[in-house]
Amino acid sequence: MLITGIRSKPVYKPLEPDAGGRHHLLLGHGVGGEQLCRLIDALEANDATRAASRRVLYVADASATADTLAKVKAAKVTDLQTFPDTSALLTVFREVLSSSVMGTRLYVAGPETFIGLVMRLAAEFNLNNDEIRAEECGSAARRVHCIHCRAATENVKTNIVTCSGCGRWLIVRDHYSRRLAAYMGVMVDAEAPGELPPIQEVFV
Repeated sequence: MLITGIRSKPVYKPLEPDAGGRHHLLLGHGVGGEQLCRLIDALEANDATRAASRRVLYVADASATADTLAKVKAAKVTDLQTFPDTSALLTVFREVLSSSVMGTRLYVAGPETFIGLVMRLAAEFNLNNDEIRAEECGSAARRVHCIHCRAATENVKTNIVTCSGCGRWLIVRDHYSRRLAAYMGVMVDAEAPGELPPIQEVFV
């Protein structure tokens, strides 16, 4: 079987306001903007959170429709920053975390790869699970970690992929590492070099 029965994928739930938060930090990617706007409306309607600050960091790449971007820009927040890609957002996110205070709540909406990278960085600053909420939406493409050379291959949609680092053919397993924010990739033709099972697009 190409994809193992080992399932360690995190469980994501629809974003909901945390009334115990004094500062709400919202991060979104592409279609995740819709979920952020829904959450902002809920925060605005919640008396316990209306006085809290709300800051949004949002990746407005090609996956973000003009309508979604317009909604994000019109949302009632304290501060809004948009970015062309995840890397740029994470750079600012690190700066924000370095000066964050007690009572900060983190909300994340977007593809799993985006969520994983955000949560990995949040863990460096000791945010615990009670302070983070995440909702998965958008592409199911995976970030794959090669166990042989340790390179990460991005945006993988097929069950077998060529490693971006060592060039090996890797089978994409269901084992997910929160520490690496990636699924494990193992050489698929180690015993019979060049003999590959059918390559199929399964993560769409």
